Amino acid sequence: MTSTMLPPAFADLERFAATWCLATEHERYARRLGSSMQELLEFYDACFPRLEDALAYCDKFPLDDLPEDTIHLLHLVYSLVMVAMAVEIFQQPKPVDSADAELERVAAPWP
Repeated sequence: MTSTMLPPAFADLERFAATWCLATEHERYARRLGSSMQELLEFYDACFPRLEDALAYCDKFPLDDLPEDTIHLLHLVYSLVMVAMAVEIFQQPKPVDSADAELERVAAPWP
C-alpha cells in the first residue's frame, strides 16, 4: 500500500508531494535552485490551476490545528509561490541581476 501525503481531493498532485512538500523556505529555495526549468514548469503547470482550490481547502481548518495532509498541501502551495517567481519572472531557477542572492532566515512562520 502506498502512503499518500496530500488530502484525497488533491491526488492529482501527489506525484509532486515527496519533492515539493518542504517545511522551510530554505528547503524550498534550495529545491528550486537544484531543479531544471523543465521540472519547475511541470510542477507549476500542474499546481497553479489548483491553487484556489488548495487555499480554500486549507481555509476549512484553524491554522494552529491543521491535519498533517493539509500541512503538506500548504507546504506545496508555499513551494508553488517559490517556483512561480522562477517561471513567471526569471524564466530560470536562479534569480537574475541579483549578485549571489540567497535566502537565510533565522526564524520562519509556521506552518
